[in-house]
Amino acid sequence: MADPIVHMENITKHFGPVIALNGVSFDVKAGECHCLLGDNGAGKSTFIKTMSGVHKPTSGEIMFEGQKMNFASPRDAMEAGIATVYQDLAMIPLMSVTRNFWMGREPKKGFFIDFDKANSTTMSEMKKMGINLRSPDQAVGTLSGGERQTVAIARAVYFGAKVLILDEPTSALGVRQTSNVLATVDRVRKSGIGVVFITHNVRHAMAVGDRFTVLNRGKTLGTAARGEITPEELQDLMAGGQEMAQLEGSLGGTV
Repeated sequence: MADPIVHMENITKHFGPVIALNGVSFDVKAGECHCLLGDNGAGKSTFIKTMSGVHKPTSGEIMFEGQKMNFASPRDAMEAGIATVYQDLAMIPLMSVTRNFWMGREPKKGFFIDFDKANSTTMSEMKKMGINLRSPDQAVGTLSGGERQTVAIARAVYFGAKVLILDEPTSALGVRQTSNVLATVDRVRKSGIGVVFITHNVRHAMAVGDRFTVLNRGKTLGTAARGEITPEELQDLMAGGQEMAQLEGSLGGTV
């Protein structure tokens, strides 16, 4: 079994008297999609920000490729290879797809932007993700929600992500757009990148996930691999906060 790219061990995060994360352990391996599920207030946002360098954990360890890491900022995490695609996508609707794809990292020809290279790379990277753009010059705001998600994912992959954290990528999408995004996640996983898929939608998690961890009030209730737990059992865990250890007896095996 391959070692994890990222391993978080017994992570706690306090904001004054509030305990946002309480002993969370989680890892993701290359080429797998590990889904983190939880309802509103479960601690998913704090978890994302701790893994990606926005928050420093109060205690616990974050290991990246076997080395203990203390990310001082999101840039540190990004340079190590942890990329995060948030719900708001950090895109500028009136700017072109190309400008949003490169976002300050445009290729240069002398003192000027090499738009030929920028445009052709944007088109080819989007095509790899299953999106055929009409033009790289079209405003990103003219794309569907699913296509904008794909721009953000393609951008992260192109710039060297080893772990891709996706924050509720399907929460505001219709059925067709959701299907496209889930297909993109599958492509990314098959390329060897580790995907952390944050969601409260069990059906979407089951469509792409290899492992599933449920977060409830800042604690992980356990982790199960595909085939070890049903969608109904995952939903019950999210709704009732039952420990997976308790669920083990009813399954008659190891979860």
